[in-house]
Amino acid sequence: MLVPNGGSSEQLGATVTAEGVNFAVYSETASALYVSLYDELDKEIERFELDGHKDNIHFGLIAGIGPGAKYGFRADGPYEPAQAYFFDPNKLLVDPYARRLDRPFVRSPRLRLPREDAVDTAPLVPKAIVAGKIAEPASPRRKHPSLFYELNVRGYTMRHPSVQGALRGTVAGLTTHHIIDHLHYLGVDTVELMPIAAFIDDGHLPILGLTNAWGYNPVAYFAPDPRLTPRGIQELRNMTDLYRKNGISVILDVVYNHTGEGDDQGPVLSLKGLDARSYYRFVEADGQQHLVNDTGTGNTLRCDHPATQRLVIESLRYWIEVGGVSGFRFDLAPVLGREPGFNPNAPMLEMIKADPVLSKAILVAEPWDPGPGGYQLGQFGKEFREWNDTYRDDVRSFWRGDDGKIGALAGKVSGSAEIFDFAGRKPSAGVNFLAVHDGFTLADLVSYSDKHNEANGEDNRDGHNNNSSWNNGVEGPTDDEEVIAARKRDVRALLATLFMSRGTMLLQQGDELGRSQQGNNNAYAQDNEITWLDFEHADGVLVDYVAALHNFRKAHPALTHDHFLSGQERHGVRDVVWLHPEGREMNEGDWNAAGASVLGMHLNISGDELIVWFNRQAEAVEAQLPEGEWVIGLVSDDQAEVPLDPGSTTLPPRSVVVLMRPQEEPVDTAPKE
Repeated sequence: MLVPNGGSSEQLGATVTAEGVNFAVYSETASALYVSLYDELDKEIERFELDGHKDNIHFGLIAGIGPGAKYGFRADGPYEPAQAYFFDPNKLLVDPYARRLDRPFVRSPRLRLPREDAVDTAPLVPKAIVAGKIAEPASPRRKHPSLFYELNVRGYTMRHPSVQGALRGTVAGLTTHHIIDHLHYLGVDTVELMPIAAFIDDGHLPILGLTNAWGYNPVAYFAPDPRLTPRGIQELRNMTDLYRKNGISVILDVVYNHTGEGDDQGPVLSLKGLDARSYYRFVEADGQQHLVNDTGTGNTLRCDHPATQRLVIESLRYWIEVGGVSGFRFDLAPVLGREPGFNPNAPMLEMIKADPVLSKAILVAEPWDPGPGGYQLGQFGKEFREWNDTYRDDVRSFWRGDDGKIGALAGKVSGSAEIFDFAGRKPSAGVNFLAVHDGFTLADLVSYSDKHNEANGEDNRDGHNNNSSWNNGVEGPTDDEEVIAARKRDVRALLATLFMSRGTMLLQQGDELGRSQQGNNNAYAQDNEITWLDFEHADGVLVDYVAALHNFRKAHPALTHDHFLSGQERHGVRDVVWLHPEGREMNEGDWNAAGASVLGMHLNISGDELIVWFNRQAEAVEAQLPEGEWVIGLVSDDQAEVPLDPGSTTLPPRSVVVLMRPQEEPVDTAPKE
């Protein structure tokens, strides 16, 4: 029963008290808020109107219930979608602060029926479950990441041989020692989980017989998706605690830019039905309110509103303190600073940076969104690392053979100083990557000149068209041994470039295995063998090579020293000299030569002296060397011989070669289990 005037507005959501459960929800424009309680058979057993109202928070205390109770909200008020009012008591609404849901979201036309035609949507909507006492709060794991590993829970675990039965497709499936051993072997210190917050399929997918495989369509910001954590957030905490014990941080990819409620014709599931004007950004035109679509999904969160800011901050803290994660990668992060134009000092961003919990976390921005002025690479401040798409594009373009890319390659492998070298930032601010979920896999990058997204049901219109990819002479699968060898050689050269570059590295799951998505560069709707990793046919030699690259990198301060290269002489030593294959320093004419295809990066830092040679030509190239003795440290092409004569060497075709000064104690570059 409802305790008259017994509730509190202090904590939003459902909070267990000595008397029962306190419910509180924010809405500036609802005329009434109700709590509907449900039994185990999904039948509504009671409905209570929240009798408290303070600072736009509706609240009330219900006695006689506790942890495990199932509930949802209903909101009454005007129904005028053209004025951004979507109130309809027939729509059961998920608590934005729900900690756990009893089932996944499913789409149905009934979720978006107008009020005059509406039916009770409760049978279609997940019920929130009142949470009990939380575990001991965790703190972010204090560690500077060096190698991120982007991982999709379902894609990684559905076919993994060490994950069986009901564990497949779940966070718990990531806890086998085989998976942890593999991450250790690669040198991964930070796993980045693609979104695990409860999400709904995109509106056009059901009719195509497809489902969302990535999770970038959230509805509930506190509750993990029941498909990924059937027993709630404790499964995530078990996983993060285990990874922490094994020296691996876990961060979450989070989507605080839009929700799965879509445009004004989309389903009414939570925020839209509670207070659309507060939580979403609208623009007025012709006397009507229209949802702003800066995200390309139909709506955009209003991150300059206090209610949205509170939702973001408190849910982020929850994932750290209860879920045990150590940080976040923010999808379409400029939305966090939209006012509506982007402001790098926007209150939402400043709140994250200043928060006593979040300020200690690993913070990574995807620094672009599709809205006006949405490309903001380099603008998120020293507290954030940022995905560096210019690294991806320039390195790909160099190895594809595009003209005029020798200078761009130098800029990228030396840390993208033109983007990050200001306000005390360091090369580690940039997250370098060759391939991520959004685009080709690394194997497909060198196997397809064009995207092949027919399986997505959009006649190959979706996905990026400019991929800077190449196919080595044959589009897609082939039995031609020469083409296969060329593709492997290119993948190894690309990976060597990544590991020899300044900055924080990111590796997409399965790229070390040689995985393919059959040329699909937008596989968000392929929850099937296209995105499920095929461990049975993994390239074990490539796995060993990636591990060896990381061990070599760790052994050389010249590669890991987190300062920008100046090329200036200090104490008789220059930290970098850029070499022409003739052995001289690159001059202006060399940098501007359109077809320049060979570059040497001569590093000398902390007594560690290396030359990293990049040769994209299809022929071997002779390279002259600085005086003194040199030894071979690393060759990307494992089938190539590299003769090393006094004063010169021969660089194999399409390869990266690293030479180093002899050391009293040889550097051990062999991969370690």
